[in-house]
Amino acid sequence: MSTESISDRREHIRSVSVTAMSALLGVGAAVASATWVGTTTTAAQSTETLAFVVGAIVVQYVLINALGIYGEDEFGTKHYLFVAFMTFALWFITWGILLTAEATG
Repeated sequence: MSTESISDRREHIRSVSVTAMSALLGVGAAVASATWVGTTTTAAQSTETLAFVVGAIVVQYVLINALGIYGEDEFGTKHYLFVAFMTFALWFITWGILLTAEATG
């Protein structure tokens, strides 16, 4: 019984850390996009902003492997897709809020 609770706790901490890293790097990529490219109408149409979100996703894959959060065979396709989706979603929402705040302000 005690091994199951330790294993469950480790799995929970691992899930929370990967989710938090995805969320924070997604928001960071949005702030970097808004700072580097700007929040004007022409900046919103620029494709340069995608470089920040792709960079944040790649950095996460490197960090997850370097920190050993998952074992070599534990980090599969589902995990790659989760990290990419969460980072993109947080980037998209945050960058949209920043663009809207600039338009109304």
